[in-house]
Amino acid sequence: MEPDLRTRMLGGRQAEEGVMKTMLIFSFAMLFFPVFLYFFSKSVFFEGYLGYSNKDSYFYAAFVAVGTVHIILGLFVYKSFSEEVAAHKPPKIE
Repeated sequence: MEPDLRTRMLGGRQAEEGVMKTMLIFSFAMLFFPVFLYFFSKSVFFEGYLGYSNKDSYFYAAFVAVGTVHIILGLFVYKSFSEEVAAHKPPKIE
């Protein structure tokens, strides 16, 4: 089956838009979630719920933020590799 007119005119533009969307989502997540979880876990969880001192809560909240960064990076790498496989799928010939 021959590709439709839109696909022929845009070429790889749709794939580029998908990549850009993924990059923007993960960039926002990388900026927002570690900072939010650092302050939230420090004040609410470690100081409020567990009763740690101010000095100790800084230390443990930093671990939470660093762990969040690693999780987001891992998800980004996984998403990138899975998109790459789907983007290079050969067309079906009927």
